[in-house]
Amino acid sequence: MKSPAAVWFINGPNANLYGLTSVGVYGNETFADLQSRCERRALEEHLELVFRQSNHEGVIIDWIQEAMSRSQALIINAAGLTYTSISILDALLAYGQGGRPVIEVHMSNIHRREPFRDHSYMSKGATGIIAGFGSEGYELAITAARRLIDRNALAAG
Repeated sequence: MKSPAAVWFINGPNANLYGLTSVGVYGNETFADLQSRCERRALEEHLELVFRQSNHEGVIIDWIQEAMSRSQALIINAAGLTYTSISILDALLAYGQGGRPVIEVHMSNIHRREPFRDHSYMSKGATGIIAGFGSEGYELAITAARRLIDRNALAAG
């Protein structure tokens, strides 16, 4: 059986509005629906999940720093801050030191949208990126986190 591990999933601005505004590229599931899906997947993967959302950049940075001593992997959908926040990137780079995985996730394929979305600051701090799979991408990110944690544990011997 897989050993328990903690994964933090941090969501940025306006993610709390999923399913409450026009369907658009984000689907009709609410943020609470997404959280429930993620919690179920985490249980299947034998992971302890901390699932958070903030509209404030500094809060997100604080959570990434807190996760440094409390998790084995971090998943982030920085939402609109993906394209603007060097400070979140710096926090992700610090988190990833020592080989802790960072997974960047987006419900939409950011490279098929407006041109300003073509550059993600988060990507430089990410081990990998999942984009364009809608809410399923959230679950894929949790599965990927489990695999990366296991891979790190095997490498550590």
